[in-house]
Amino acid sequence: MAHLRGSDENLASTTPGTPAGEVETLSMVDGSPIVKRPYSLADGRELIYYDDADTLLPPERAADERLLDPRPPVAEMRQDALTGEWISIAAARNNRVFLPPANLDPLAPQAPDNPSEVPSLYDVAVFENRSPSFGPELLGAGEAPVRDDHSIGLGKSRASIGRCEVVCFSPEREGSFGSLPTSRARTVIEAWADRTAVLQAMPGIEQVFPFENRGEQVGVTLHHPHGQIYSYPFVSPRTQRLIASIDDYGPTLFADILASEQAGDRMIVQGEHWSAFVPFAARWPIEVHILPHRQVPDLASTTPAERDELAVLYPRVLRAFDGLYDTPTPYIAGWHQAPVSSHRDDIRLMLQITSPRRAADRLKFLAGSESAMGAFIGDVRPEVTAHNLRESFAAHE
Repeated sequence: MAHLRGSDENLASTTPGTPAGEVETLSMVDGSPIVKRPYSLADGRELIYYDDADTLLPPERAADERLLDPRPPVAEMRQDALTGEWISIAAARNNRVFLPPANLDPLAPQAPDNPSEVPSLYDVAVFENRSPSFGPELLGAGEAPVRDDHSIGLGKSRASIGRCEVVCFSPEREGSFGSLPTSRARTVIEAWADRTAVLQAMPGIEQVFPFENRGEQVGVTLHHPHGQIYSYPFVSPRTQRLIASIDDYGPTLFADILASEQAGDRMIVQGEHWSAFVPFAARWPIEVHILPHRQVPDLASTTPAERDELAVLYPRVLRAFDGLYDTPTPYIAGWHQAPVSSHRDDIRLMLQITSPRRAADRLKFLAGSESAMGAFIGDVRPEVTAHNLRESFAAHE
């Protein structure tokens, strides 16, 4: 039987709402540390504060004194016999908060009129989702992981084990990753890297996916600047397609793509450690990929220097998105990382940022060909998008 909370047994003896572990220095920025402070929420969920290197916050954090209902049971995962893919049936998510008024922001620091998820003022905060798509149970002793089950069957189901976390970029109620100052962006990147390492070590986790959705047009239900991290008990379908491409092309696929793009006319910016470009076969009207210049499988494997540059380059790319039109551009930004157990020497960490916005007042909707058959049809030439983004990037430093 799957067991609860995996590597978090250290929280079992901790009173809910109190410190749950040792304070840890993660990285030094300009001689000052980014600090990790583990706590727990009133129902036992993990809460971690990440303090900026230049933080003005005191070290102490308030306890979570709410009275909370028990967490919903772990969701059920069902296999689609037509594709072999696993679908998580997480019905408890249907009741999650939807575009609440500003005074009831569940990601803002708690206030007398706002019993939010975060008890104290913070720089960056990460906590377990109350109604997750995967988890909070993990693989139990003696249970076979999903990767060992290659058969197709009718009515096959499993517990939807894993972990889903919320990453709050700022205590402010409006904004996005692109609006963060460099110091705060650097803290978020450090949190992503730390959580990637921790989550990958949990029993049954096969792939870790940090991402941000921005804008109601892509399904955002909270305007607060935040992202999420999904820890899957399987390798995602998109990554399985990538593995097939690498098996066909060879292990230099990412290196060759990067060299080709750096020599072409779809580059947005090339730094010392990262390059941002519009891909040759972009699916979306606005699509940018950001690749590191060396082979690294995930964020946890990046160096402090690589994270420093990313904290400057990535927000500038997002500001270029917003500079294309008079209103903010909706987007999905996802960190594609190598699976935990395979292809870590040939799948390279990649950030993919996509937007359905094809004009100032028009969106690309996934209609028949895209939704039913997965056959995308591009509305804008990638070279035109790259030209427009380069001009916007230069104008919005």
